[in-house]
Parts: sequence; C-alpha cells; structure tokens
Amino acid sequence: MSEAAEEPVARPEAREARPEAREARPEAREATRIAVRKTYKLYIGGAFPRSESGRSFEVLAAGGEFLANAALASRKDARDAVVAARKAFPGWSGATAYNRGQVLYRVAEVLEGRRAQFADEVRHATGVPQRAAFAEVDAAVDRWVWYAGWADKIAQVRGGANPVAGPYFNFSLPEPAGVVAVLAPQDSPLLGLVSVVAPAIVSGNTAVVIAADKYPLPAVTLAEVLATSDVPGGVVNLLTGRVAEIAPWLASHMDVNAIDLAGAPGALADDLAVAAAENLKRVVRLPVSDWTAEPGLDRMIATLETKTVWHPLGV
Repeated sequence: MSEAAEEPVARPEAREARPEAREARPEAREATRIAVRKTYKLYIGGAFPRSESGRSFEVLAAGGEFLANAALASRKDARDAVVAARKAFPGWSGATAYNRGQVLYRVAEVLEGRRAQFADEVRHATGVPQRAAFAEVDAAVDRWVWYAGWADKIAQVRGGANPVAGPYFNFSLPEPAGVVAVLAPQDSPLLGLVSVVAPAIVSGNTAVVIAADKYPLPAVTLAEVLATSDVPGGVVNLLTGRVAEIAPWLASHMDVNAIDLAGAPGALADDLAVAAAENLKRVVRLPVSDWTAEPGLDRMIATLETKTVWHPLGV
C-alpha cells in the first residue's frame, strides 16, 4: 500500500516540468517567425478599397526601418473620392448642428481608446520620444473635442440679424461650401491632420483628404477610427500617396468647392491656387508655424458660405 501511495506523488512533479518545456517553444517560434507586413488601403465612401492603379509604396520609420506598405492613390481614386463626398454631402449638411457635434465627439472617444496605437505610430514615424508622441495624441484628441463643441455655435458667431431700412427682417446665415479637398500638413502627422480635417467637416462640409507623403499611417488609423464611429461613409475620404500627383486633379475638379493647401509646399500651392480659380473654389491658405498653438475659427469660417435672407415683417 505504501509503494502504491507514493506513485501519485511522483506524477505531479513530472507534470510540473511539462509547462517549462512548453514555455520554451513559443520563444523558439518567435525567433524564427516572419512578421506579417501590412498593406494599408484607401478610405473612400466608408469602405477601404485598394488603389485603382494597383500601386503601393513603402512607409519607412524615421530611422529608415520598414513599417508598412500604403496604397498609392491615382487620379481615378481622387475622382471616386469626390463622388463619394458629394453623395454624402446632403445628409451630413442636413443633419442638425447638435447631431454633428455628437458625432465628432464620438470620434474623439474612439481616438482616445486607441491612444497607445496612435502614439506608437507617431513615435515611429517622426522619431520623437514616447512622451512627446503621447503628448501629440492627447493634443489631437483635445483638438477634436474643441471643434466638436463649435458645431452648434459657429452659426451664432458667423451669422446674425442685419439692420435694414424697410419693413423687413434681414438675416445672414452660414452654410457649408460643399466638398472640400484637404491637403494634410507634412510636418505634423496627427495633430496637424486633425487640425485641418475637423474644421472642414464640423460645419457640414464633406472632405477628400490627402495624407502626408512621409507620415500616412496615423492618417490611415484615423480613417479606421472614423469608420468605427458614427461618421457616415463619404463624409471623410482619405487618399495616401504623393500630394504633387493627386492634388492638381482635386484643385481643377469642377465638383470640389474648396481646397485647403496646408500640406502643399509654396510652389505647388501657387499652382493649385491657379487651378482652383477655374470654378472659383475657396482657397484656404492659412500658414501655421506651430500646430500645438491654440486653434481659432479661421479654418471653419474659410469653408463657409454666407446666405442672406430677406423676410417681410408682416402687419
């Protein structure tokens, strides 16, 4: 009986050695595992299509290391994005200002939930320390909330009742211009991007955004945030690729109502402004030396039209 009773004591010891053996196996697999390389797509009409051209380009870290592949958008992709933006415009501009503010605030909530991922992408892209990367993400979230709060207030600031000589009411009312082409800043992959996209759409415009040439990954991840929040498909459409290749087609597109040249260098910006004049686009050229500075109303106002309404006083 004593010998039989001792047998179960030896078995747990044998079993205890097995987890140690199993723990060594994943380490061996990690040493030989080949990472899955990502190829990010465009964001058009609420979907993530590949570029019509089938092209892609390598996205490199600040130190030259490979990060991912990104779609290289073409003229056809830009035209598709404009079509999607125009289709989404009536519903988005027709929503109440309060509702648009709620939707933008929801974007900030989702962005906050992916804070670590955004910080990691900013750090790899620009080479800044981790603390600075988190600071940029926090500033981007706060900036998005700031613009969301203006959704139902900009009309009171920009519009008003005008005194007239006669038995009439005269009101000036701000309205969205329509489809806005936005060139993301080249020096601020997330905060600068939010600082030009949010003011474009908060008033009811829809946008076609060209991400920064060197820093497209935070923009693509922001598109994923938009797709998983309450923003209707087509309100924001994101293209990755070369600004110099895509922007001229948007500047000369007859169904684009405004263009923000934040991400265009001087010579290209001049050419784009000339092309935009063909259909009297609104051209936004607001130089910003520091995207961390306090935001203002200029970018929101720049993509608004003012409608004046006369109404008789009555008896």
